Amino acid sequence: MSTEPETTENSGPEVPDTGAEEAGEATAAEGAGAAAGTEAEGGAGAGGDGEGAVEGGGGTAEDGEGAAEDGEGTAGDGEATAGTGEGGEGAAADLSEAEAELLAQRVERERIERRKAEKKTPIESGTKLSGKAADLLAAVRAVESGQKPPQTVFSEPPAPRRPAPEPVRRPQPVPAEPAGGPTRAPAPTAEAVAAVREVLTAGGAPETLAGQAAALLGDGAPEMLRQDPWQLLRVPSVRPEHADSFARALLGPECAPGDERRGRAVTVWLLEQAALAGHTALELPALTAALGRQGVPEADEAVQSAIAEGEVLVFQDALEEPGRPAAAPAQDGDEDEDGEAERPVRVLVGLERYALAEESLADALARVVNSLPKEEASARWESAAAAASGSAAELIRAVAGHGLVLHTGGEAARAEPAALLAAARALGLRAVAACHTADGRRRFAGLLGAAESAVPALAAEVEAPAAPADAPARDTASDAVVTVSGLLSGAEGPGRDAEGALALDLLVVLDAPQLDVESAALLVESVPDGARLVLSGDPAVLWSAGPGRVFADLLAARICPQVVSRTPDPGPLGELVSGIAIGELNQVEAPGKELVIVPVRDAGEAVHRTVQLVADSVPRALGIPAEQTVVITPGHGGAAGTRALNAALKERLNPGPGRFGGFDPGDRIAYSPAPGRIVPGRVVKADAEGLHLSCAGAPVVVPRERVEQSVRHGWALTAHQAVGARWPAAVVVLPGDAAQALNRPWVYTAFGRADRHLSVVHGVEQALPRAVAEVPAKPRTTRLPLLLRTQVPAAA
Repeated sequence: MSTEPETTENSGPEVPDTGAEEAGEATAAEGAGAAAGTEAEGGAGAGGDGEGAVEGGGGTAEDGEGAAEDGEGTAGDGEATAGTGEGGEGAAADLSEAEAELLAQRVERERIERRKAEKKTPIESGTKLSGKAADLLAAVRAVESGQKPPQTVFSEPPAPRRPAPEPVRRPQPVPAEPAGGPTRAPAPTAEAVAAVREVLTAGGAPETLAGQAAALLGDGAPEMLRQDPWQLLRVPSVRPEHADSFARALLGPECAPGDERRGRAVTVWLLEQAALAGHTALELPALTAALGRQGVPEADEAVQSAIAEGEVLVFQDALEEPGRPAAAPAQDGDEDEDGEAERPVRVLVGLERYALAEESLADALARVVNSLPKEEASARWESAAAAASGSAAELIRAVAGHGLVLHTGGEAARAEPAALLAAARALGLRAVAACHTADGRRRFAGLLGAAESAVPALAAEVEAPAAPADAPARDTASDAVVTVSGLLSGAEGPGRDAEGALALDLLVVLDAPQLDVESAALLVESVPDGARLVLSGDPAVLWSAGPGRVFADLLAARICPQVVSRTPDPGPLGELVSGIAIGELNQVEAPGKELVIVPVRDAGEAVHRTVQLVADSVPRALGIPAEQTVVITPGHGGAAGTRALNAALKERLNPGPGRFGGFDPGDRIAYSPAPGRIVPGRVVKADAEGLHLSCAGAPVVVPRERVEQSVRHGWALTAHQAVGARWPAAVVVLPGDAAQALNRPWVYTAFGRADRHLSVVHGVEQALPRAVAEVPAKPRTTRLPLLLRTQVPAAA
């Protein structure tokens, strides 16, 4: 889940419509303009919150939401990306969930730096190209050899792509300093900020950007901005038109749309916006078209210049021809002048961090698949499978013989990985499950406890290896279930061995569709050789907040066994969401008031009826108190967005003056410890230290200067914020101006957050069934399927 920073009405960057994520939310300061994204998850698409930037047209109007798990990206009013501070020894055990997430980010950054240092050859793939594509690839080779890239078409063909090298070391956790709030990188000095502020003032830019610019650009920020004013685009809340105005003020007549510096900066900025929408790269024609829409006259030269400066990478990926096997012989006329068969290719351009993450993830997955000893399932595993039934037994047998297994199913299907984990623990294996949210961890720990109590005699029936005399006591069910961030940081789970790998034999990752490419790479790289990895999740929910579609790519690649659960979600709500998953919005019988439709005419009535449902109707009719009901709406802005709904719900449920940044003790909040994730909680108090919260049972202190960026009221959430958690009751608000924002994954995710009761405040008429039947998830451009295809043969 995640909290999205708010954005203001602006025209967004015209990144081509290569499939911006339906649920992304922009990342920028409120009142300062926003980075663009797709508005299906956030913002009333047609009227209130604009269309996403990576849809090729419009920007983040009022509250447009990019694709960083509901937004959060990095910016002014959005979550400023926090670094991590230096930690003390032995502090990991006391880490808060916020610190754990930040620590995991720090480890990821260090891993990327190691990979960059180890890289000795260009990233190449595919076969021969000509024209602009070959020009770009030749430019890459020239840069890597220390030469100035030529600006003409080259005759030298690119070499075949070589597989990326295996990572030398797996990432290891770094101790973090325990504190009440998030750990952050050292802030720039007052002198540095003052110097940047002077340059910004000279260029007519807001002085409030000085701190961010100084932190992002480093010690030489003032001189860098004077020489290349478009470097201001690195600040997330800045858009090209803002940087152009700044450049005109500083450069005067020298400023021109075709300036090489502008072309490079806008190229990088467009790729960053594409990443917010879920893409790890963009196809070259789409990128050059987007540059043209941003007024870059020589788009191809701008891309070449960005490649030459090492700011972006170019890839040439061979494509499979429909109806013709990859190994099929070439037909007449399919050969080039050297007699080699030509293959269709696509040229992609992307940022290095995501390229390295996808390469690392493909390497790590191949290692996990191939490192398990090639032997038949032992009698111990077969005994465990015999004690289970249905899909659970199938899952246990698949895991017995394979290093990587995918498991798909809805909420009820989570009992199957719980049965697997219970069986593995009974066999004496070090088995751990990782969830994305504290609520998911709590619910899965309950399932694991029930599964373990159902097989109490399994350990006695099989010959489990004897534990050493000095071995620690066996973990309880709750100890075996952790959060992904806590596992990666070392704050939760078994810790790591001497080589930096996680000290476990089986890792089960729940809610796997929420893994973005960077977190997935870090997680899979941490799995030791010979261990088993199970990725389990519901493929119908919204995809990850960050770039990539790891779980969907793995399902499509078919490189490992896939176990499809046959356990349906029960009751009327289970029947409803199961139909939505296949594109059908069915009428279901709800004798126990499990489902209520509340038609409304306008947004004002929608807000009124929502407050009435949460505060009066649901508690009175079903006995579910207001604090156990979540409100879900498509976006933050508009007359029925999260801001309007939270204001109305606060006035009814916890009125107060809001003396500390609009918050009062008892307020329900959504706290974002790091970009792309939220933790629900409540306000305890406020003092000179900051805002004191209680989040997932742990105290958190948010410094005064970070309250506006990282805390918002939390009675009403977006669907992406709610992924990974469930409530006894959910009220889904669909105002009329949200019709264009709806699609099947959004509806499935929002409706699936309710355990016992779902109320739908319905104002979109036929747009709802049309979205379920006709609007699937928009595609994301990724390279993972190709990388997997070159390293791991498809499973039969």
